[in-house]
Amino acid sequence: MATIPRRTRLVAGIALAATAALALTSCAADTATGDGSGDGSDTGADAATATSVEDFGSFEDLEAAAKAEGQLNVIALPRDWANYGEILDLFAETYPEITINEQSPDISSAEEITAAETNEGLDTAPDVFDLGLAVALSSTDQFAPYQVQTWDEIPDALKESTGLFVGDYGGYMSIGYDSSKFDEPGSLDDLLGADYKGAVAINGDPTQAGAAFAAVGLAAVQSDGTLDDFQPGIDFFGELQKAGNFLKVDVTPATITSGETPVVFDWDYLNAAAGADNPDWKVAVLDGVGYAGYYNQAINKDAPNPAAARLWQEFLYSDDVQNLWLKGGARPARMEAMTEAGTIDADLAAALPEVPEETVVPTEEQSTNAGTLLGEKWAAAVQ
Repeated sequence: MATIPRRTRLVAGIALAATAALALTSCAADTATGDGSGDGSDTGADAATATSVEDFGSFEDLEAAAKAEGQLNVIALPRDWANYGEILDLFAETYPEITINEQSPDISSAEEITAAETNEGLDTAPDVFDLGLAVALSSTDQFAPYQVQTWDEIPDALKESTGLFVGDYGGYMSIGYDSSKFDEPGSLDDLLGADYKGAVAINGDPTQAGAAFAAVGLAAVQSDGTLDDFQPGIDFFGELQKAGNFLKVDVTPATITSGETPVVFDWDYLNAAAGADNPDWKVAVLDGVGYAGYYNQAINKDAPNPAAARLWQEFLYSDDVQNLWLKGGARPARMEAMTEAGTIDADLAAALPEVPEETVVPTEEQSTNAGTLLGEKWAAAVQ
């Protein structure tokens, strides 16, 4: 998840879920086994190798196994990120027998993987991950495959074929701004003007954080570039730096409220949330080509609480929680299927902001290549 130290209309939302061509099915399907310590029910199931509810016997058997473990370690989940606070509280209310240990809410996706590697074999290791696509693609050997009960309702384009990682909620890259100081930016070129001196920030380091990675991607496609080459996006931020307009400050609700970061590239649902306590804070999704993306759920192959990890995944893809993502302004992965079934919160879906007609989402290959390019060129461009 992107670093935050503290940390369209209905049809458009459906289209985003249905057409996000991530091409994940070619990812390596390394089957992880764990240590088998997750046997918490009477079914004899090995929670650490379970790939679906059927391996436990039933959903009730999964619940029993998770309750027997009694713990769930989550990491990098800021409570003000896409409504995670309400989601965590609902899980705790639903399963009071399971203590949620909320670890390091402010770290990046890359740091989640580092935490798992550092704490391997310890009961403090994260059970589950929430990751940007680029980090998920480069970390498949850290994941255990699992397919939730609602698997068939998740678009194929949003999931690795065996369930190593699965898109869950997403949105569009946007620009949040203090409308008491700035007019709504109509293009990237506006941000290069003298009025934006020391004012424009991104959410994290694009070599580690998904939101910052997407900010560069948006700049690339808005600069007549393509997702096959992020260089125009890197060049834009290099120009922003040379103009003295690029602000190297970690974005938080406090920096937005104080005015320290008055213009912010971030996901539309995060920028919208920042406006809850800041009436002058507005959100713009630029005309032209839009950039969309999803965050991905995955299970640590060495999860100390493997049954609880799998119960958490089932919980996140349930109707209730998919609607809670929507309440947070994000677009849930099952939105199209839930709309057809009549289980989507139609009022919340209708309240989503309008987005560009043309939207791009990077494929696996494009994300991998962009990550390599950013690792080589980003630091020099903005130094």
